[in-house]
Amino acid sequence: MKNATLRQLRVFASVARHLSFIRAAEELNLTAPAVSMQIKELETEVGLPLFDRTSRQVSLTMVGEYVLAHTRRVLSAMRDAEDLVARFRGLQTGPLDVGMVSTAKYFLPRLLAQFREEHPGIEIRLEVANNREQIVVLMQEGDIELAIMGRPPEGWATRAEPFAMHPHVLVTSVEHPFARAEKVPVSALMSEEFIVREPGSGTRAALDEFMEAYQMTPRVTMQMSSNEAIKQAVMAGMGIALLSLHTVGLELEHHLIAAPETEGLPVMRRWHVVNTLAKTLSPPAEAFRYFILESGEAFLARHFAHGNEPLQFAESGYSQRLSSSRRA
Repeated sequence: MKNATLRQLRVFASVARHLSFIRAAEELNLTAPAVSMQIKELETEVGLPLFDRTSRQVSLTMVGEYVLAHTRRVLSAMRDAEDLVARFRGLQTGPLDVGMVSTAKYFLPRLLAQFREEHPGIEIRLEVANNREQIVVLMQEGDIELAIMGRPPEGWATRAEPFAMHPHVLVTSVEHPFARAEKVPVSALMSEEFIVREPGSGTRAALDEFMEAYQMTPRVTMQMSSNEAIKQAVMAGMGIALLSLHTVGLELEHHLIAAPETEGLPVMRRWHVVNTLAKTLSPPAEAFRYFILESGEAFLARHFAHGNEPLQFAESGYSQRLSSSRRA
């Protein structure tokens, strides 16, 4: 592979990540034939096929798996070299690779837009993952430098810095009796049907912690892997849910969904900006890290509030009880 080019390796890594020539072409701003040509030239250089194209879906061959592992090391080393040179030159330009869990999509793009106004020379590349596990894979493979997530990774050397509170509230349809209640007691939740996220998601973990604190088991009637789908089901009167306040701001503003005051709620969690300790951040990533640590909390307080109280700054009785039980 002495004559393989970095361009070919980047194209190969993109196709391997998406398992799609068309999606890789979109990511790289190339045509699909151009992507196919780069892969063909690389396979000629290797002497063996890297992808299995016999089925309807593209998949890596065994040789492709081995080549991909080494390709990622090469590309990671090149990114480190580029970052080092940029630091010596003192540049605030170049790419910024950020990943986020899906719940963060309701606020992070606007924060990135503000950051971009201050740093117009930075090219932002954003990856959206459905849960924490997918974000961890992206970081471990070197596809992103920073991640915006709720619960930091465990068992892996990272720096996880909280930048804002992340409240989870009960949501119901506007016709639900809870929507007209002054305050919903926890005991009333036992007779309700819950629509929940999948295990492993931060939203599901918040519900599990809340129920465990009150020694209750929710009546789960539906499980969905999308906050948007849950919101639609709740608005249709199919059940109630515990969701991040940051996911329902628009619906609350337009009175499409209700978030009644409930005993023990909101569940207060935290948003974190995370990076792996094994890698020195590039200047753009370091700049965005400082930006979100300084501006993230105030931005969320301005744009997301429950009633007249910015919940991001309020500690609920539930949080205090949960902390006490953990200390015990």
